[in-house]
Order: sequence, then structure tokens, then C-alpha cells
Amino acid sequence: MSFFIDEFQADLEALPNILQKKYALMRDLDKSLQEIVRQNEQRCEQEIEDMKRGLKAGNITPDTSLLRFSEEALDEQKHSVRIADEKVALAIQAYDLVDSHIQQLDQYLKKSGEELRRERENTATASPTQTPDGTAKSGRSGESGRGGRKKTRLATAAAATEVAASAANPTGVELDLPVDPNEPTYCLCNQVSYGEMVACDNPNCKIEWFHFGCVGLKEQPKGKWYCPDCATVKNRRKGR
Repeated sequence: MSFFIDEFQADLEALPNILQKKYALMRDLDKSLQEIVRQNEQRCEQEIEDMKRGLKAGNITPDTSLLRFSEEALDEQKHSVRIADEKVALAIQAYDLVDSHIQQLDQYLKKSGEELRRERENTATASPTQTPDGTAKSGRSGESGRGGRKKTRLATAAAATEVAASAANPTGVELDLPVDPNEPTYCLCNQVSYGEMVACDNPNCKIEWFHFGCVGLKEQPKGKWYCPDCATVKNRRKGR
């Protein structure tokens, strides 16, 4: 995969120069086309005036088969059509060139997403279900392994996703990456795992895992920690 990134980046860096040359050629063709069109319009206007004067003077019979532009005027028009065709061909080449790079990027993103998904599955299978203090923490029934994802793995997966996105998007343009519909959600925000997360010490917690920012944490809490909902229930029981 790294070889593909290097090769794609090299092709991408050469793309602006190639497009610039094609656009410069299109501008030159456009200038030539405008000049030929201007000359042809003047020639045709002059020939039309000559035809009108000839008809009035009786030097030209009103035969439509004889009333036609000169060969020079027709050649200019044909030349204009050829130049216009060359401009269209250059535009198509530029479009195809950009489109091919987009298709290559789409293929890389698809492969990268599949590799990251397999890595998450393998890590989830190999990682034991433990809390940071080393004690076992069971997941909720009906959601196999959800409660057992370690905080370190969640941060690693998020970092791997960021690195892959950065490598695939060197220009910094935001990409709308697809989200795995099978990826479980956590926290009060009901989003997938990312960054640092903390587990609620209530074994019956309905959510279990929370993002630091969503619960106002900046570092791993010391001792037992309860989420806002579980803490409220716990305080109510103490007050009875």
C-alpha cells in the first residue's frame, strides 16, 4: 500500500504541470481561432457588399448558385472548425487525466478502508476484555465484545484512520469517507470510538464507554469513575 501512495503522489505532483501545458495550448488555439474568425467575418461582409453592388449594377445575375463566398472565405471557416476540434480534444484529455487520478484515489480509499476494517476486527478478537486497572469487565448482553474494547486500542484505531486519511489526501481537502454501518457506537453522543475514552465503573451501565471531551475529562480519572447518568442514580440511592 505504501508503494501505491508513493507512486500516486508522484503522479499527482506532475499533474499540475501537465494540465498547465494543455491549458496554455488551448489558450494559444483560442487566440488563433479568434483571429481567424475576425478575418473571416470581415472577408464575408466585404464579399456580401460586393454581391449587393453587383446585383444593383446588373453585373451579377440573381442566380443563387452563383452567389457564394470565395474559396478563401470557405477555407478560413474550415480552419476555424479544425481549431475548435483541437480545443475540444485537449479539454477531453485534461478531463480524462483528472478523472483517472480520482479513480485511483477512490480505489486506494476503498482498499485502505477494507484493511482498517480487517485490522479492527483482528484487534477486537485478539484483545482481552479488561479495564485500565486490569480487572475483567464484561460487555452487555446481545453486543459481543462491545464493552471489552480497551482505551488504548480505540486511540490506536483512531490514529490509524487519521494517518490513512492524511496519506490519501495530501492536499488537505476534506474527504467524505464512508462509515462502517456495523461499527458500534458509544458515549452520550452515540458516535463510534475515537481518541481517548473512559469506561464507567458501573457494571450495569447502559453505555459503558465515553469520549473524554463528551464528559468533560482531559486525562484518565484516578480511582473509580461513573458516567453522569450512573452518578446521578448512585447519588439518589445514597440520599435515601
